[in-house]
Amino acid sequence: MNEDCIFCKLANGVIPTNSIYEDELFNVILDAGPATKGHCLILPKKHAANLMELDEDTAAKAMQLAKKLAPVLMEKLHADGLNVVQNNGEAAGQTVMHFHIHLIPRYADDGQKIGWVPGEPSAEEQQEIVRKIKG
Repeated sequence: MNEDCIFCKLANGVIPTNSIYEDELFNVILDAGPATKGHCLILPKKHAANLMELDEDTAAKAMQLAKKLAPVLMEKLHADGLNVVQNNGEAAGQTVMHFHIHLIPRYADDGQKIGWVPGEPSAEEQQEIVRKIKG
């Protein structure tokens, strides 16, 4: 646990939360500033700033937990859909540097906008990106 990390404190029960699930690796809490009713955060108890720092086993278990909780949220809250969101870095919208996954139940006409404006790259630009990545 990182003593300077607010999410470490929330995940490990140092600060009280509205927890909906907890096990030895994770605490899943309702977001204090929810996008919609039931918006929750999957918080690993062990600190990792982002996906790149997270060990593979915890990463896999975090997604398995998201898969386990998604239908529960959908059914119990009568949601019409669900966003699974995970941001890495300030430019990507990460505001707390502790890996976490947002589970955001969606409701018809809830007014939330989670998305982006699609770009229109040329075939050459796409091929150059592929070359850079494959190196």
